[in-house]
Formats: sequence, C-alpha cells, structure tokens
Amino acid sequence: MSALGRLVPDRLDGYTLRLFAPPLAFALGTLLLAQMLERLLRLFDLAASTGADLTAIMRMAGNLLPHYLGLAIPTAFTAAIFMAVARLGDNSELDVMLGTGRSIVRIAMPYFGVAALLCGFNFYLFGYLQPMSRYDYHVAVNDALQAGWDARVEDNRFVNAGQGFRLSATKVGPDGRTLEGVFVQRRIDGDEEITTAKHGLLKPSADGRRLLLELEDGTVVRESADKTASFLRFEQGLINADFTPAPPTYRARGESVRELTLRELWDGMHGRGAERDIPVRKLAGEFHGRLARSLLLPLLPLLALPLGMASKRGKRAPGVVFACLALLALNHALQFGESMAESGRAAALIAVWLPLVVFAVFVTWLFHGSLAWPGDNPVTRAIGAIESGFEGFGGRGGKKKKTA
Repeated sequence: MSALGRLVPDRLDGYTLRLFAPPLAFALGTLLLAQMLERLLRLFDLAASTGADLTAIMRMAGNLLPHYLGLAIPTAFTAAIFMAVARLGDNSELDVMLGTGRSIVRIAMPYFGVAALLCGFNFYLFGYLQPMSRYDYHVAVNDALQAGWDARVEDNRFVNAGQGFRLSATKVGPDGRTLEGVFVQRRIDGDEEITTAKHGLLKPSADGRRLLLELEDGTVVRESADKTASFLRFEQGLINADFTPAPPTYRARGESVRELTLRELWDGMHGRGAERDIPVRKLAGEFHGRLARSLLLPLLPLLALPLGMASKRGKRAPGVVFACLALLALNHALQFGESMAESGRAAALIAVWLPLVVFAVFVTWLFHGSLAWPGDNPVTRAIGAIESGFEGFGGRGGKKKKTA
C-alpha cells in the first residue's frame, strides 16, 4: 500500500476516535466545572454585596468561559488520548493493531488530525474570543458594582445618584425613599449647587419612566465657576432630573494588552492601527505567548501516546502524574517567558518560544523512544529504575531487621 493510501482514514481510525471522544468531553467538562466553581462563588459574593441580579452573574460567568476553556483544552486533550490508548492496551486491541502491521505513527494520526482542528479553534479562541470576552467581563463587573445604587437611601450616607448628584438624608423611612434632613449636591462644569430640605420623597414621574425628588421647606445655594453666588428658599420644590439608577459608561476596550486581538497586537507591534500607550515589548510578549499556546496542541499526542501505551492495569498513576507535571512546567515556563519579554529583559522570540522548542524536542525524543518497543520509553525506564531502587532499599532494610 502506498504512503498516501496509509493516510486515508479507515474504520480503525473511526473506532479510535470513538474511544477518544467520551474521555475528551468528560475531562473538558470536569476541568471547566472545577475552574469555574471557585470563581462562581466569588461572583455570588460580589452580587450579594452590590445587589446585582442572577442575570448579571450568568453574564459574567459566560464571559469567563473562553479564558478557562483555553486552560482546559490542552490538559483535557492529553488526558483523553492517554485514557483512550490505555483502554486499547487493556483490551489487547493495541497489540492486535501492531500485529497486523499498523505502526504507532499510523495509530497516532487521528489524534494529530484532531489536534490540527483544535489548533485552528485555538487561534480563534486566543486571538479574538478571549480578548473580547475579557473586556465584556470587566464591563459586566462594572455594571454589577454600580448596581448598588437602587434609588434607596440609607441614614447619613452619601450616594452617587448619577448626572453629578450626590444625595444624603439624616433620617430615611422604611421604604428607603421617604427622607428627612435632605442634602443634595450637584457639580457640573465648575458650577456647584447645594439643596437642603426638611422633607423629601423619591417618587416616579407621571409616565413611570423616571424617578424624581420632591422636596419641602428647603433652600438652594448656587455658586458658578466665576464665584457668583445666589440663594433661594422654597416651600415646595421638585428636582426635575432623572434619579433612576444608571451605571456610568465603562472605558473603551484596549487599555490592556489582554483585551487586544492578535491582529491588533500585530498592528501595534509594527506601528499601525490605533495609538495606545502600551510599549511594543508588551505587545510582542502577549502576541508570541498566544501564538505559542495556539500551536501547542499538535505536540501533545507525542507526550500522551507513549505514556498511554506504557500504562497497565494498576500502573497508570506514574504516567498521569508525569503528564500533569510536564504540562504544568510548560505553562509556567511560557508565563515566565511572557513576563521576561514584556519587561524587556529578553526578546519575545527567545523568551517565549524557547520553552516550547525544548518541550517539542523532549516529547519527540519520548515518542521516538517508544517506536522500537511499544510500551517502553525513557520515562517508564526511569520510573522503573526509581521503583527498583526503592524496592532494593526496602529489601535490604527487611533483611537486616530479620537477621537482628
């Protein structure tokens, strides 16, 4: 059979992917749930302290999902390959495949195909979806923080009522809107207006769309920017401004490099696009960091497949632990490289890509080491040597104790 014919997907590839899909979905769901739970507790606490509703919490949680998805995909992908290959080994199906002349590289081809698809999705995730959702999350948090002013006033506390108004009352009724000892301050364009009244009431307008402040027995003092002052007393008054709560507009997107798309990062690195007060080194560190994480997935089958083939019943823990440690070390190395590049202590091409190149060399060596003898690789040999050392140490200790 020609080399091209061997690359054509067949029924064994479909069977391999059917074994792979459930562990991938399970691992991805579990990791997302584990990561989101702690943040959800913090969001509920934020909502409880600000008075935000459940819709705001769901909006914030939804905007966090792309961030946690980017963290979960590499780990879930590696774990799914490991579990699928280990199951093939448990049922001796792997031995049958190898016995019919199917090479380990050919067995790995479906996983490389999935990795290529996920790699394309990662470009969209890291390049566009994450920066947009991160900004939307901050907008949602700002809206939740501003939800604390619900047009109800507490005794002797100043509240920002919007449109330049600050409102306070010495005594407030049970409804939070019947006021005594009212103090209202408003500053706009250098002009200041202070209104005091014995009684006040926050009440809806005739059309029910606005909230107005009705006052009794009060005074108004106005001071303009040129220090001209005026004084007015009244028995009945109405501040015909809308006291309906409305959060201020949040800042524009792009003040942080993490809110910029890959295209915007690239344009900023080359002096194009919108002008921002962000150093080029920070733009470069973020750009190369996202690119490196997007291209990571095709390397993961080289790590998971040898460890999965080497796992046997009751002896999977070493492979799982090693895979987790390898991914954790790579993640921290990439973060360290990004910080080095953003601080200007190293070029982004070296600081960010060197850890990925080292990881690629290591997993290629690991995969190549398992081709001659499936189930045997440098990691399993090292783990076996460590176990033998501990068993030998324990055996010598036991003999000495028996002799004594």
